[in-house]
Amino acid sequence: MNDAPLDPLTALRPWAAPEVTSWRRLPMNAVDRRPGAVPLDGDWHFQLLPAPDAPLGEVWSSSYVPGAWTMQGTDDLPRYLNIRMPFAEFPPDVPAANPTGVYERGVDVPAEWAGRRIVLQVGAAESVLLVHVDGRPVGISKDSHLAAEFDLTGLVRPGERATVRLTVVKWSDASHIEDQDQWWHGGITRSVLLYAVDPLHLADVTVRARRDGDLLVECRVRDAGGPLPEGWYVSGELDGQPLTQDAEFDRANAEDERVSDFLGEARLRAAVADVRTWNAETPELYDLTVRLHRADGTVADTSRHRVGFRDVEIVGRDLLVNGERVFIRGVNRHDFHPLTGRTVTYDDMRADLVLLKRFGFNAIRTAHYPNDPALYDLADELGFYVVDEADIESHDHAHEIADDPRYLGAFVDRVARMVLRDKNHPSVIIWSLGNESDYGANHDAAAGWVRRHDPTRPVQYEGAAKRGWADPGLASDIACPMYAPLEECLAHALSGTQTKPLVQCEYSHAMGNSNGTLADHWAAIEATPGLQGGFIWEFWDHGILQRVNDGRPAGRGGAGLHDNGVAAPGHRWAYGGDFGETDHDGAFIADGVVFPDRTPKPVMFEHREIAAPVRIEAFRHEGVVLGNHQHFRGLEWLSGEWELSLAEGTTLTAPAELPVLRPGETAAVPLPFVVPEDGGEAWLTLRVTTAGDEPWAPRGTVVCLPQVRLRAACPPAHTRVPDGTVEVDEDGLLVHPLLTSAPTLSLWRAPTDNDVLGGMADRWRDWGLEAPTREVVSVRRSPGRVAVVSDYLCAGGTVRHEQVLTAVDGGLIVDESAELPEALHDVARVGTVFETVAGLNLLEWFGQGPWESYPDRAAGAPVGHHRLPVDELFTPYLRPQESGGRHGVRRFTLSAPDTTGLAVRLDRARQVSVTRHRAADLADVAHHDELVPRAGCVVHIDAAHRGLGTASCGPDTFASYLVAAGVHRWSWTLRVL
Repeated sequence: MNDAPLDPLTALRPWAAPEVTSWRRLPMNAVDRRPGAVPLDGDWHFQLLPAPDAPLGEVWSSSYVPGAWTMQGTDDLPRYLNIRMPFAEFPPDVPAANPTGVYERGVDVPAEWAGRRIVLQVGAAESVLLVHVDGRPVGISKDSHLAAEFDLTGLVRPGERATVRLTVVKWSDASHIEDQDQWWHGGITRSVLLYAVDPLHLADVTVRARRDGDLLVECRVRDAGGPLPEGWYVSGELDGQPLTQDAEFDRANAEDERVSDFLGEARLRAAVADVRTWNAETPELYDLTVRLHRADGTVADTSRHRVGFRDVEIVGRDLLVNGERVFIRGVNRHDFHPLTGRTVTYDDMRADLVLLKRFGFNAIRTAHYPNDPALYDLADELGFYVVDEADIESHDHAHEIADDPRYLGAFVDRVARMVLRDKNHPSVIIWSLGNESDYGANHDAAAGWVRRHDPTRPVQYEGAAKRGWADPGLASDIACPMYAPLEECLAHALSGTQTKPLVQCEYSHAMGNSNGTLADHWAAIEATPGLQGGFIWEFWDHGILQRVNDGRPAGRGGAGLHDNGVAAPGHRWAYGGDFGETDHDGAFIADGVVFPDRTPKPVMFEHREIAAPVRIEAFRHEGVVLGNHQHFRGLEWLSGEWELSLAEGTTLTAPAELPVLRPGETAAVPLPFVVPEDGGEAWLTLRVTTAGDEPWAPRGTVVCLPQVRLRAACPPAHTRVPDGTVEVDEDGLLVHPLLTSAPTLSLWRAPTDNDVLGGMADRWRDWGLEAPTREVVSVRRSPGRVAVVSDYLCAGGTVRHEQVLTAVDGGLIVDESAELPEALHDVARVGTVFETVAGLNLLEWFGQGPWESYPDRAAGAPVGHHRLPVDELFTPYLRPQESGGRHGVRRFTLSAPDTTGLAVRLDRARQVSVTRHRAADLADVAHHDELVPRAGCVVHIDAAHRGLGTASCGPDTFASYLVAAGVHRWSWTLRVL
């Protein structure tokens, strides 16, 4: 029996008491405390207990802080669920088996801190934090994604060593409102530090800087020793220029009965002439320093801030920044790293935002909690609009918790602390009350607090849409649905009932090979008043780097990452179910626009063109019309180069002088080339790059590649007069020296994640499209020609396929048709598949590229002459699936190093893929380390290919991108190089 006295913090059982949000935790504030702090990051002594009230053992291991213990070799491994809680208990209860990490280390308190106020800051702990110093209880905190501070002044002695113990309980009542779509972890995931300030200190600083140059700085002052001393005052300077004290406020405050002996308030003001305003395109910042003085003029405390002058307002149904209606080209972002889980460094975050900036994003939603504080500094500096979201998601028990008074304090506490921490960042333009937590009185209470404390920004909450987009109620100033079909958004905007801006908080789900119809959505958004954009779900594929030999996370000291989205040898990207858990949501965690190593997926290039700041508006006989599609900036920061691509293989370039255009303006520009009279198709591309170094891109970085067709293709002039022989086998299949598998009909693709979760994959399998039985109906031979009619027998009906092979001029013309019965009304593809001999390792093509593209995701792939090694054509989505396609291909060659190979010319622009994998190879495995590339190439030429859509979470592709029943015809020519 354990006779040790019961710890008072443990006796309180705060992990099962939603009414307890904290105990002795200091109020959140926006004062900068990093300078002079003592960092406590590094190796801590560590024990992982089975429950929070379990006794400590004799043996300690070590754990690195910041970091999750689930990523550092313990038996408590990461676990992924999207909606369901990882335990059966109803809120606020938690399971008895409750992993609890105990961290302990000695801390040398600097002797020079004598007489100062000493504070411990724990950046983040998941999900309940209990703090002890030298065995004495200090305090409690909840909220896994905001810092907790505790006053240690009376508990430690400067010049001596203290023992700090941080106990982190994994499961708690708070877990029920942290049920986000991400990995479950446990640990201390942000930095820990100790700092000291004068007893007389700045308790909070609020900065309000308007676009007209008006600056207001509100300061709150306290003295830890007791009542405020006489004669204190506050001063400040902006970019070296002194601020003025608000004498009228001081006078009114002195006469106000609310003035107390322990809280002081002061205001500083400035009117900045010729102010440089802040926006996402030109994020101008000023340096603000605020000082708290004692009566003798000496400085007791200092806080520094980066200030951006800007206004955010809603006028009618428009969201305005500095009076301009801006498009929100956003992405949802988690704090994530494939080696550390939740813990991210400054360099990690900067790399995230630099990448997003280069691909045309201008906004971030911090899904679904306040991100690491450094992210907001970077967003201020680089230029992003931020929707700052509170750490509230009760997905599994949303309806019960929204009105549960036991959770009222938690809702208000989490929203209020987020606002108090982040209110001085110009990048934050909207406060979000959380995510997927139904809608109830708890939300209204939190919204009321925000509106009283910060009337300068709108508030949003998606769950309020249950009352209708036109009137989301108190909780939302913005209609912010998720995955709303485009037709519903358009109908709302055109209905006459819209009263608020419509900005989707989530849309275009990026799971696997996805993001179909993104360009269609943006064409509608830009053309429709009332629609202002949205946030793609999401930035990251949350694959954890996992060692294949033992199934554990690679951890901080892992083998590192490979380029191009592929895990290093001996490793793979783990998703739900890969750590031995039986209850999980699989690859739904892999739904980002970048791979876990931050390699861009093809959709990033799609988005870059959709968000292009300069565009070719129209083609006229004498030239083209260029437009500036920015909100605030001219084109002077950009350079251009013209590129003319002709179908016969010629590419010409010429420098481009961009016109002087203000936002929204257009100008006619003469053609830089004399286009030859003949030569077939001709495409003009404007290669737009940065003219100088930007904070997020060096000079010469590609910004966009707008393109226009100058001349259409000429109809192919095939001669079908046989002048050779065609060799086929007894089944009427082509025999060719460079083919190991003859051209046959293909109706199926390795299901994408959208195909699986949207139900299409099951339907295609039920129809038998994966491996239909081929029956030869007839083989008709004539000199130089073979016509083969086959029936492909499927459970959903019989597909009649005709293939006519004609030998001409040293090559072969293949004319094909396939008739799909009405029952097969939506198939993956209709086309040809064949396989080549080994050694053909280089693909060159004229069509869209160079990156992967599909019928409903092709706006970002310009037409031109492209070449890539075959092994680089494949896109390694975390769960293997259909990938590597190129849309709009007119012709291609596959060649060996000695230039031998084959050439294919298509009757018109078609969908083509060349990879090392059959569709069945991809469909039969769960991870890429299980794939064995084939020596030859698997080639698909599609008469029609189904769009991708986003049906894994959201709308499917449009009807215009479906493969319909009926007759499909296509033709192609095969030649040996």
